[in-house]
Amino acid sequence: MGNRRKWFRGFLVTAVLAAVLLVGCKREVPIASNVPENIDYTKAQAMLVVATERNRYEKMYTDAIWQVALEDGRTFEDYLLEQIRVFLRDLKTMNMLADSREISLSNGEKDRIRRIAEAYYSGLSEDDIRYMGITSDDVTFMYQQYYRANKVVGELTKDVNLEVSDSDAKVISVRQLVLDDREQAELIRSKAVQEEKELGAAAREVTEAEVVEHQMGRGQETEALEEAAFALEAGQISQVVESEGAYYLFQCVSDYEMEATKKRKAQIQEERRAWVFQQIYDQFQEEHQVTFSEEIWADIHFSEGDLTTTDNFFALYKEEFGSQGY
Repeated sequence: MGNRRKWFRGFLVTAVLAAVLLVGCKREVPIASNVPENIDYTKAQAMLVVATERNRYEKMYTDAIWQVALEDGRTFEDYLLEQIRVFLRDLKTMNMLADSREISLSNGEKDRIRRIAEAYYSGLSEDDIRYMGITSDDVTFMYQQYYRANKVVGELTKDVNLEVSDSDAKVISVRQLVLDDREQAELIRSKAVQEEKELGAAAREVTEAEVVEHQMGRGQETEALEEAAFALEAGQISQVVESEGAYYLFQCVSDYEMEATKKRKAQIQEERRAWVFQQIYDQFQEEHQVTFSEEIWADIHFSEGDLTTTDNFFALYKEEFGSQGY
């Protein structure tokens, strides 16, 4: 299963714990006491997230998933409930951060949130409502909390310089051959170059090793491999490159993948935005420690008798607001 940050990013969208160089960002965070603040969501509000994730996982893996034992001895049920608690703690912290920066929702944003809350609540069965114990006001409130957590990311990183050059984001396509014998690699390269053969065709004459065609972006391979691959023009074959005990050959299929480069640029921008926000968030969380009481979690267990199927709380949000809520 993914680690805590990976799971959390799946909830608060790719940019919620986020990144790029924002000069002096730590100095902008208000100084406050690090006394823990006990500010619970109600059990019904927590159950909205519990039911969503419970049903999402059960639909993917059946109810057998709850008894799967993890390496640390916990069941997957225990693990998931703990991750939901972490998510709710972070969600609360994000909203406290929004409070500290006076980031609120506009009337237009509230109207859009109200519409998807009504759509979600009207789609619930009586069993869903009974299982979670929620009202339509609970749904609206949790959508507002989720939206505002996303909005604070956009507001606090809107002045970040996200410019990424084509060179830094460039993606190419290569055919790649990996061998454990340098002499064999040199022989294949010689055949391909002298006889003007495709790398795969030359390799098949010498070895059964597979030639893989794939896209490559900056920073995704070791420095030696990246340097060799990105120096090629379309059709050219690299010298044999050693990396971590293996021998590589590359043939350039395309020295510029335009659409892939655009996507890579957007990915780098979000990674930079995420890094910046992470710095702000981490310091704020350290100074505003939120702890939840144990009471509402004591009797939450998954069983065959749980008559709930709702799993689209976050899906409806994404349909309305896209991958981010700002």
